[in-house]
Amino acid sequence: MQTGGGNSGAAARLQKELMEVMMSDAEGIAAYPEDDNLFRWIGTVKGVPNTPYEDLEYNLLLVFPPNYPYEAPTVTFVTPCFHPNVDTRGAICLDILKEKWSAVYSVSSILLSIQNLLNNPNNESPLNNHAAQLWRDREQFTIAVRATHGGVPGS
Repeated sequence: MQTGGGNSGAAARLQKELMEVMMSDAEGIAAYPEDDNLFRWIGTVKGVPNTPYEDLEYNLLLVFPPNYPYEAPTVTFVTPCFHPNVDTRGAICLDILKEKWSAVYSVSSILLSIQNLLNNPNNESPLNNHAAQLWRDREQFTIAVRATHGGVPGS
Protein backbone atom coordinates (compact mmCIF):
# COMPACT_ATOMS: atom_id res chain seq x y z
CA MET A 1 0.00 0.00 0.00
CA GLN A 2 1.38 3.42 -0.98
CA THR A 3 1.77 5.79 1.91
CA GLY A 4 2.33 9.13 0.15
CA GLY A 5 5.94 10.17 0.54
CA GLY A 6 6.96 8.45 3.75
CA ASN A 7 4.85 10.36 6.25
CA SER A 8 4.48 7.54 8.74
CA GLY A 9 2.37 9.58 11.23
CA ALA A 10 -0.27 10.44 8.65
CA ALA A 11 -0.15 6.93 7.19
CA ALA A 12 -0.63 5.35 10.62
CA ARG A 13 -3.55 7.67 11.34
CA LEU A 14 -5.16 6.83 7.97
CA GLN A 15 -4.70 3.07 8.57
CA LYS A 16 -6.48 3.50 11.92
CA GLU A 17 -9.29 5.50 10.30
CA LEU A 18 -9.70 2.89 7.56
CA MET A 19 -10.35 0.28 10.25
CA GLU A 20 -12.74 2.68 12.00
CA VAL A 21 -14.77 3.19 8.81
CA MET A 22 -14.79 -0.54 8.03
CA MET A 23 -15.95 -1.46 11.55
CA SER A 24 -18.43 1.38 11.84
CA ASP A 25 -22.14 0.74 11.94
CA ALA A 26 -22.87 4.29 10.77
CA GLU A 27 -25.74 4.17 8.31
CA GLY A 28 -25.07 5.20 4.72
CA ILE A 29 -21.35 5.97 4.69
CA ALA A 30 -18.30 4.05 3.47
CA ALA A 31 -14.75 4.81 2.35
CA TYR A 32 -11.66 3.00 1.14
CA PRO A 33 -8.28 3.90 -0.38
CA GLU A 34 -8.23 4.35 -4.15
CA ASP A 35 -5.76 1.99 -5.87
CA ASP A 36 -4.16 1.11 -2.49
CA ASN A 37 -3.08 4.75 -2.00
CA LEU A 38 -3.69 5.67 1.65
CA PHE A 39 -3.69 9.37 0.73
CA ARG A 40 -6.52 9.13 -1.88
CA TRP A 41 -9.83 7.61 -0.83
CA ILE A 42 -13.19 7.07 -2.45
CA GLY A 43 -16.03 7.75 -0.04
CA THR A 44 -19.73 7.10 -0.46
CA VAL A 45 -22.60 8.88 1.20
CA LYS A 46 -26.21 7.74 0.89
CA GLY A 47 -29.09 10.18 1.10
CA VAL A 48 -31.16 9.99 4.26
CA PRO A 49 -34.82 8.80 4.05
CA ASN A 50 -37.50 11.50 3.77
CA THR A 51 -35.12 14.01 2.15
CA PRO A 52 -34.67 15.03 -1.51
CA TYR A 53 -31.58 12.76 -1.50
CA GLU A 54 -33.40 9.59 -0.34
CA ASP A 55 -32.25 6.44 -2.21
CA LEU A 56 -29.38 8.30 -3.90
CA GLU A 57 -25.74 7.47 -3.41
CA TYR A 58 -22.86 9.88 -3.97
CA ASN A 59 -19.19 9.13 -4.50
CA LEU A 60 -16.63 11.54 -3.11
CA LEU A 61 -12.88 11.85 -3.53
CA LEU A 62 -10.88 12.48 -0.35
CA VAL A 63 -7.26 13.60 -0.83
CA PHE A 64 -5.20 13.76 2.36
CA PRO A 65 -2.25 16.15 2.76
CA PRO A 66 1.11 14.78 4.01
CA ASN A 67 0.58 16.49 7.39
CA TYR A 68 -2.90 15.00 7.96
CA PRO A 69 -4.62 15.20 10.48
CA TYR A 70 -3.22 18.67 11.19
CA GLU A 71 -4.51 19.89 7.82
CA ALA A 72 -7.93 19.04 6.37
CA PRO A 73 -8.28 16.71 3.40
CA THR A 74 -9.65 18.03 0.13
CA VAL A 75 -13.08 16.47 -0.37
CA THR A 76 -15.04 16.74 -3.62
CA PHE A 77 -18.16 15.13 -5.01
CA VAL A 78 -17.41 12.82 -7.94
CA THR A 79 -21.11 12.09 -8.49
CA PRO A 80 -22.86 15.30 -9.63
CA CYS A 81 -24.72 16.80 -6.67
CA PHE A 82 -27.31 19.57 -6.83
CA HIS A 83 -26.96 21.32 -3.47
CA PRO A 84 -26.63 24.89 -2.18
CA ASN A 85 -23.16 24.16 -0.74
CA VAL A 86 -21.73 22.15 -3.67
CA ASP A 87 -20.53 23.76 -6.90
CA THR A 88 -20.64 22.27 -10.40
CA ARG A 89 -17.08 20.94 -10.03
CA GLY A 90 -18.00 19.07 -6.83
CA ALA A 91 -16.29 21.44 -4.37
CA ILE A 92 -17.99 21.53 -0.97
CA CYS A 93 -18.45 24.53 1.30
CA LEU A 94 -18.36 22.97 4.77
CA ASP A 95 -16.74 24.72 7.73
CA ILE A 96 -15.09 21.59 9.16
CA LEU A 97 -13.19 21.19 5.88
CA LYS A 98 -11.99 24.79 6.05
CA GLU A 99 -11.62 27.21 8.98
CA LYS A 100 -13.19 24.87 11.60
CA TRP A 101 -10.93 21.91 10.78
CA SER A 102 -9.52 20.08 13.79
CA ALA A 103 -7.32 16.99 14.11
CA VAL A 104 -10.14 15.37 16.11
CA TYR A 105 -12.17 14.92 12.90
CA SER A 106 -11.88 11.63 11.07
CA VAL A 107 -13.00 10.19 7.74
CA SER A 108 -16.15 8.89 9.44
CA SER A 109 -17.01 12.26 10.97
CA ILE A 110 -16.33 14.05 7.65
CA LEU A 111 -18.65 11.70 5.74
CA LEU A 112 -21.36 11.93 8.41
CA SER A 113 -21.09 15.74 8.29
CA ILE A 114 -21.48 15.71 4.50
CA GLN A 115 -24.44 13.34 4.79
CA ASN A 116 -26.00 15.73 7.32
CA LEU A 117 -25.23 18.75 5.11
CA LEU A 118 -27.30 17.25 2.30
CA ASN A 119 -30.57 18.00 4.10
CA ASN A 120 -29.27 20.88 6.23
CA PRO A 121 -27.61 23.32 3.83
CA ASN A 122 -26.05 26.58 4.86
CA ASN A 123 -28.00 28.87 2.52
CA GLU A 124 -26.12 31.87 3.97
CA SER A 125 -22.96 30.68 2.19
CA PRO A 126 -24.05 29.05 -1.08
CA LEU A 127 -21.71 27.82 -3.80
CA ASN A 128 -24.76 27.12 -5.98
CA ASN A 129 -27.11 30.12 -5.83
CA HIS A 130 -29.77 28.40 -7.96
CA ALA A 131 -29.94 25.47 -5.51
CA ALA A 132 -30.08 27.86 -2.54
CA GLN A 133 -33.03 29.75 -4.09
CA LEU A 134 -34.84 26.54 -5.07
CA TRP A 135 -34.38 25.00 -1.58
CA ARG A 136 -37.62 26.62 -0.34
CA ASP A 137 -39.64 24.78 -3.02
CA ARG A 138 -38.96 21.20 -1.94
CA GLU A 139 -40.80 19.62 -4.86
CA GLN A 140 -38.84 21.57 -7.48
CA PHE A 141 -35.63 21.11 -5.48
CA THR A 142 -36.13 17.33 -5.40
CA ILE A 143 -36.75 17.28 -9.16
CA ALA A 144 -33.48 19.19 -9.71
CA VAL A 145 -31.59 16.82 -7.36
CA ARG A 146 -32.85 13.77 -9.26
CA ALA A 147 -32.14 15.33 -12.67
CA THR A 148 -28.56 16.25 -11.67
CA HIS A 149 -27.86 12.84 -10.15
CA GLY A 150 -29.33 11.04 -13.13
CA GLY A 151 -32.50 10.23 -11.25
CA VAL A 152 -31.68 6.56 -10.77
CA PRO A 153 -31.97 5.40 -7.16
CA GLY A 154 -28.90 3.71 -5.76
CA SER A 155 -26.60 4.72 -8.61
